[in-house]
Amino acid sequence: MRIAMVSEHASPLAALGDADAGGQNVHVAALAAGLVRRGHEVTVYTRRDGRTLPRRVGAPDGYEVVHVPAGPAKRMDKDDLLPHMTSFSRFLVNDWQDRRPDVVHSHFWMSGLASVLAARHSHIPVVHTYHALGTVKRRHQGARDTSPPDRIAVERLIGSDADVVLATCDDEVEELLVMGVRRQKITVVPCGVDTKLFAVDGPVRGRTAPHRIVSVGRLVPRKGFADLVGALPLVPDAELVIVGGPRDLRSDPEARRLRACAEAVGVADRVHLAGQVARSNMPALLRSADVVACVPWYEPFGIVPLEAMACGVPVVASAVGGLTDTVVHGVTGVLVPPRDRRSLGRALRTLLADPYRGLTYGIAGKDRVDARYTWEAIAARTELVYQRARASEELAVAP
Repeated sequence: MRIAMVSEHASPLAALGDADAGGQNVHVAALAAGLVRRGHEVTVYTRRDGRTLPRRVGAPDGYEVVHVPAGPAKRMDKDDLLPHMTSFSRFLVNDWQDRRPDVVHSHFWMSGLASVLAARHSHIPVVHTYHALGTVKRRHQGARDTSPPDRIAVERLIGSDADVVLATCDDEVEELLVMGVRRQKITVVPCGVDTKLFAVDGPVRGRTAPHRIVSVGRLVPRKGFADLVGALPLVPDAELVIVGGPRDLRSDPEARRLRACAEAVGVADRVHLAGQVARSNMPALLRSADVVACVPWYEPFGIVPLEAMACGVPVVASAVGGLTDTVVHGVTGVLVPPRDRRSLGRALRTLLADPYRGLTYGIAGKDRVDARYTWEAIAARTELVYQRARASEELAVAP
């Protein structure tokens, strides 16, 4: 198949070495590579955000990346990109006239808008992955939500026009149904993990305390790092390593807030803000942990728990979103209520006090990743979805 992936703000090339890359960058890069290994031709369309970027470039894993001229050729906040999706869509229409894809897979809501507009009159089936939903973001962030006001309406439009909607977890299915997406359109295909990079065997980063808790994510309040800091007084003899944020943490407001929280509860000497860590160095850091904590207030999916499980490390996670799918309570880790520091502290203290339980959780987590979450398995499941979408479109346009 000739597959067009559209990822307007998250370039897959950033996932190959940019420490700022998020889960969507990693997802698009790994899925594209997995589909190439299965014999497909994959082109990823992402917005041109630098003047020196070539129009087309081949990625090392065999797919092509097209830098679409939509808006100024500079880095922009993704919440400011909506006005440029019309020109993004026009570019897709023109590009697909010469090389028509068999299926389009859009990632995130603005990519979905550009894709359904471009494919509307050409009978190209569109498969869409939201990665995050505006309704959920608005529910949890309220007035702090910086999304464009039209986001939720556009997401409903995409759910109506797309041929298939790929949900990444069961919790997202319920949200989509409430949005009005028909159940027949929805298929669950989760994110995956690179089990060659994230593995049990390999280097282990050194540590300075008897126990280590590691947490990874962007330095924003909803990731729950302050809750971890607040729970640390209940977890003696443990250091907390928080990975994420800009290269220079001194000017970062969230980093300053976390340091103030640590000072206020008397654990400043046990909290370490590591800032950016190269992706190639992440497995060694995860393997150095007795437990990886992922405690956001909400989370559409969350790749970090899978990466920890692939390294054989138990996970303590908030019982929200996709984390309730990936982390099996009492089997691969522990689920706790979000924003409940007392429950979080008790769960961490209990797990660290029982090394045998941590070992069994780690073994079970590794087995679960190998059985369900390798990118090879995710690419194969996605391929089946593409084939069904093509067959449905062919039936729809047949005379």
